[in-house]
Amino acid sequence: MAEMSPGTPAPDFSLPSDGGGHVELSKLRGSPVVLFFYPKDDTAGCTAENIAFSELADQFEAAGIVVLGLSPDPVSKHERFRAKHGLKVRLLSDEDHHVLEAYGVWTEKSMYGRRYMGVERTTFLIDAEGQIAEIWHKVKVPGHAQAVLARAKEL
Repeated sequence: MAEMSPGTPAPDFSLPSDGGGHVELSKLRGSPVVLFFYPKDDTAGCTAENIAFSELADQFEAAGIVVLGLSPDPVSKHERFRAKHGLKVRLLSDEDHHVLEAYGVWTEKSMYGRRYMGVERTTFLIDAEGQIAEIWHKVKVPGHAQAVLARAKEL
């Protein structure tokens, strides 16, 4: 896995999406893309993060910025999560972890002394040419979506 840093090409992918179909990153060229990786649907932090991005969805769209949430949950779970919370962002499913690994966010975590593999909450801002413009590691949810929107508008 290559080290992800601003100025490097974002790894391309094609993943199933809630609402049917697939999203292919390379087909989104011409628009900036916010790709936020989160651990699990319907958990406190992940729900708050998805709601925060959804509340700003109209502003992202008005600025021509595509917002995609990605977790290892299956599409069927994404659809229930989206409906339950009225989410406005498109959710992608990476059940086999290929994209999570390509972006370096499938990492060893520790909770209560137990080690396990999971998603490190990370957001990538990808410019219209497909290059990584900004990376937020170990995201703290409060204020994050607003910071991403402000930075994305600079592109």
